[in-house]
Amino acid sequence: MKIDIYDFDGTIYSGDSTIDFYLYCLKHNIFLIRFLPLQILFFIKYKLKLVKKVKFKENFFSFLKEIKDIDKKVELFWNENKSKIRYDLIKNTSNEKYIISASPEFLLKDISKQIGDFKLIASKVDKKTGKFSGENCYGEEKVKRLQKELSENFEIENFYSDSKSDEYLAKLSKKSYFINKKGKITIWKKV
Repeated sequence: MKIDIYDFDGTIYSGDSTIDFYLYCLKHNIFLIRFLPLQILFFIKYKLKLVKKVKFKENFFSFLKEIKDIDKKVELFWNENKSKIRYDLIKNTSNEKYIISASPEFLLKDISKQIGDFKLIASKVDKKTGKFSGENCYGEEKVKRLQKELSENFEIENFYSDSKSDEYLAKLSKKSYFINKKGKITIWKKV
């Protein structure tokens, strides 16, 4: 089976959807600012290598506990931010299309279907607590999750990403493309 894979943030989406969603929630509920000291503390701990990325992210997502109707909030967020989707990048292809992202599955689930009926592999984050069930879908973990999802033989025909951390998927792909900060697409130079 031939597939095309896309990273989401910085690739299909111009920006970081997790940060944008947080700022959107903050804009609509200023009291979420009370989570900022905890978020900053765990960011510093993560940068100092005192906690793992999942622990940092769980504390970042602690604000989700205060969101009453998270599904509605996600829908409203995408209504306002769908313009940041790079439709020019999403090719019409007969290959099955996948988005593989470190962003939370609950945030990308509906939009990935709306923009091109993508299959989604993303970080499994409880939308009510911010707790992860499993690893952050990042780097080598993306390959592990893809292999688990597709037990049958598959060939990655095209791969698109803006992040060097996706080198593991790039190496498995027949054709890999790197998206720079300005949105320019170049051939990924595999090492």
